Amino acid sequence: MKPGTGTETIQEERTDVRQDEGDHDRFSHYVEKGKLTEAIVNGTPVIALCGKVWVPSRDPQRFPLCPQCKRLYDMGPEGRRREWEERAGRSASGQPD
Repeated sequence: MKPGTGTETIQEERTDVRQDEGDHDRFSHYVEKGKLTEAIVNGTPVIALCGKVWVPSRDPQRFPLCPQCKRLYDMGPEGRRREWEERAGRSASGQPD
């Protein structure tokens, strides 16, 4: 406060975190190629290996690869199947992931 004025200046700082529709987590994801083509042509949603559901509309090369999708992709089909079965079992029993 300035002496004798009875007023003070408060500076408020904010970070603008607005995000574009459809890329809120800023990752590119693994999706079945046939489903991706259909989604782009028809505007239908897809499900990534990590479980994210969205309608693709952005250039995936602009974003880093989703670490969860990469981990699941690297497991191969059998590894993914086991992972998803384990998750389903934990969900059914009420255990956290």
